[in-house]
Amino acid sequence: MSENREPGKTILRYNANERTNHWLVAILFFMAGLSGLALFHPAMFWLTHLFGGGPWTRILHPFMGVAMFVFFLGLVIRFWRANLFIPNDRLWLKRIDRVMVNSEEGVPPIGKYNPGQKLLFWTLLLCMLALLLSGLVIWRAYFSEYFGITVIRLGALVHALAGFVLITSIIVHIYAGIWIKGSVSAMLHGWVSRRWAKKHHALWYRKIVDEEGPPVQAQPRVTKKG
Repeated sequence: MSENREPGKTILRYNANERTNHWLVAILFFMAGLSGLALFHPAMFWLTHLFGGGPWTRILHPFMGVAMFVFFLGLVIRFWRANLFIPNDRLWLKRIDRVMVNSEEGVPPIGKYNPGQKLLFWTLLLCMLALLLSGLVIWRAYFSEYFGITVIRLGALVHALAGFVLITSIIVHIYAGIWIKGSVSAMLHGWVSRRWAKKHHALWYRKIVDEEGPPVQAQPRVTKKG
């Protein structure tokens, strides 16, 4: 379907490449997360059956983690500018109680992402970096031989903590996406209604409207009399 559909009713929030990038990261997150939990504690070792058993889980987990980081970098490159904080964000956070009850009174307009989404974005980036670096330290097949046991133990601790924060953050992300009606649909189909954009991301909506320019007026058709 064309990405210029119904320009008067909808706005393109995510193009096909951005949506594909997002869902690749999501799939790899669940795969890396489940395999990581399987290796984290014996009580969750049964999850290794999803990946062909314990040895295969240990082999695949770091590769899935690296792939997740690489694809997440694609999202960072695309969206980091939109996740920079602006003055309105501080006031928005002070009035988060009104946002939670869906009250718009006194809540300042925001850009493409609200401050909560921006905090999540930078938290995910920090967690991904911590997981990558600590994961390389404890990756026995290739890198752990270059580090002492103290560094490896510290790397394992950092890896576990970063994994916990990442999983918790993603749970919050999923909940918020479901709670704000239209968010999940935007990442599935790419489009949001103009009413949704104006309500939840007024500054972004104004920017889109300004870029579109004034609506083109239909010219009256002149017919010649023969």
